[in-house]
Amino acid sequence: MTPLLTLTLHTALRAALAAGDTELVCTLDLGRTSTRVVLEAAGWGWDDQRYPYLAKCRAHTIYYWTGEGFAPVARFGNSLYKLVPTLSGPPTFEIDGIKMLPSAQVSPYADAERKVGLVAPQGKRILDTCGGLGYFAAWCVALGASAVLSYEISPEVLWLRRHNPWSPAATPGVRLVAGSIVAGIAELPDASFDAALHDPPRFGLAGELYSQDFYQQLARVLTPKGRLFHYTGRPNALTSGRDVPAEVATRLARAGFSTTFNGDGVLAFKA
Repeated sequence: MTPLLTLTLHTALRAALAAGDTELVCTLDLGRTSTRVVLEAAGWGWDDQRYPYLAKCRAHTIYYWTGEGFAPVARFGNSLYKLVPTLSGPPTFEIDGIKMLPSAQVSPYADAERKVGLVAPQGKRILDTCGGLGYFAAWCVALGASAVLSYEISPEVLWLRRHNPWSPAATPGVRLVAGSIVAGIAELPDASFDAALHDPPRFGLAGELYSQDFYQQLARVLTPKGRLFHYTGRPNALTSGRDVPAEVATRLARAGFSTTFNGDGVLAFKA
């Protein structure tokens, strides 16, 4: 593991040094564990290595050690993908400044736990259509799923996962496919999953993941009475007048699901 820095941690290191402390117990992995670092005027030490203080440490940024210095956990592709700290520890991420996971009132990790619980994963085969940072997959395993197949199309998001200590690495029971669920789902057998979790990007970024054809495929690969949680949010509801959750529920009903609105998404059951 390489250490991760945030403004909160960097400020604590500087404050402890200014107070005359020679050591500080802190977290270097965004709250997963605690460790002890040695404080010196020129830098700080951990795990037999010395690290410098940052000349400028920005808020809303997580830094990782490259081997030569600290750099933001961010990557450019067709957009800017960035791992972003939260007060709760587990990070969220942004695409071009748009937050992909809730974090203002709830930890994104705890939010994933609640949503995974809606599909009752114990003993089930789960399809995770848009894996993101892997929080759904992690909670599926923690709550007893027998197997998880997770798709993530973005190489930038997969890179963020490798730097996020809260993302599952090589987790038994989870198969991660670096590819498109739109293409992949057509190859999956009928009734091969007991439940599905669908957390797509906003409609404007991935309209195909809200299409009638895709919902028909979801219905096909689910077993009878299979459960689906579909995150929708309410993007631009005030400015556009669109009711995305209602549109999603209508299309899911056409695909053979019964639906109810639940929090920031739609919970559906295959008839």
